[in-house]
Amino acid sequence: MSFYSNFQSDKCPGAITGNPLNGLTEKVCIQAEKIFDACIKQTQLENYALTLTDLTPENPTYPLTFISARSLSSEGTVTGLTVDRQTDKPCARVQATVSIPVEVLYTDAAGVEGSATATVSLPVDVLLFVPAPSIIPYTVRAVVSAVAPDATFVSATEGFTASVCVTVILKIAMPVELLVPSYGYCVIPPAQEFAQEVCAGFFELPLYPQTRPCACKGGC
Repeated sequence: MSFYSNFQSDKCPGAITGNPLNGLTEKVCIQAEKIFDACIKQTQLENYALTLTDLTPENPTYPLTFISARSLSSEGTVTGLTVDRQTDKPCARVQATVSIPVEVLYTDAAGVEGSATATVSLPVDVLLFVPAPSIIPYTVRAVVSAVAPDATFVSATEGFTASVCVTVILKIAMPVELLVPSYGYCVIPPAQEFAQEVCAGFFELPLYPQTRPCACKGGC
């Protein structure tokens, strides 16, 4: 039995029975990522060691002067995941380590600008709703952002010591197929080309001065 047969076994696939409501025309099965639960954690890491790797250019002249550091991707790596379901709560205890790739910009002692990569790791221990076991497994995903506004150079092997502002959004996600009401396909309007109309104000002027009745007392 197909998905539409569960709802309209005597109709055409995806048809809406009765009078369409507010433009609804059909039922559509869409593929989507369902987020069962999510939470956000924001914290400031003090004196965090940014160990540098993949230096470009290689073999800079030490010491290095810090410029900035920012996350390279919005997707974090989740490792060491454990999920403990709570018997007295619908939520589960989710523990993991979220790793964030970071690009570090600097200048060396010779004034040459360079870049390197580092990793910021943050342990998380939170309560989230986790769906019941199913054939399609859920995943724990992390949307991340990290920035270091200030850092101090330590050594060539230890890199920088930094203050890092970290945001982690932890999500319980699963790819699903959802049956939703549809208004039909989207209508894509034509693109409006950008044009800097330098002469717009001038072209809007009348070709000749506009005449108007005389308002002077006693004639003009």
